[in-house]
Amino acid sequence: MNPPMTERQQQILDYIQAVQQQQGSPPSFREIAAHFGFRSVASVTDHVRLLRRKGVLEMVPGRKRALRVASPLQKWRRPVADIPIYGSIPAGFAQDRQQEVQGCLSVDVGSLGLKPTPRTFALEVRGDSMVGRHIVEGDLVVLEHGRTPRSGDVVAALIDNESTLKTFVLENGRPWLKAENPRYPKLIPAQELVIQGVMVALVRKV
Repeated sequence: MNPPMTERQQQILDYIQAVQQQQGSPPSFREIAAHFGFRSVASVTDHVRLLRRKGVLEMVPGRKRALRVASPLQKWRRPVADIPIYGSIPAGFAQDRQQEVQGCLSVDVGSLGLKPTPRTFALEVRGDSMVGRHIVEGDLVVLEHGRTPRSGDVVAALIDNESTLKTFVLENGRPWLKAENPRYPKLIPAQELVIQGVMVALVRKV
């Protein structure tokens, strides 16, 4: 067990954290020395070394003398993956939409219960045709491109060149799309049904 911090060590730690929050970057060793009236940067170096030993301060990899306050949850943190968000998808009537990148969804891989691949992507839900599967407006559906859908899977699909989010149904060897809201009809492809991705997770924004 590490010894408790001294009052001065706690003051230095609090100062580093405050500057980081206010300015978006930590103070330099010279700024710390000037703030506390130390005669040299060597005094800061000594305090930083002790704070690092106690596990409350760490150096930022690849940046000389860049500091950050260590999170108390650091030892329990699991890998985080960035999943690209390719715009939105109608959970209603199919619509002709262009794919557009809107950013990324950063997720704790362990909490989400999946291992993202280069074919994993996310779409924001628009509409209410999937409420029966507890998928509502504003949800982010995480999908896997290239996975073969099974009957009952939720899929992002192009049906006759229009995109939609529905339940995939395979009946007597013929595929069609089912809405999970009685207000919407089932969708039977007149020409073509292309599965863009099979849903593997759902993220709800509060």
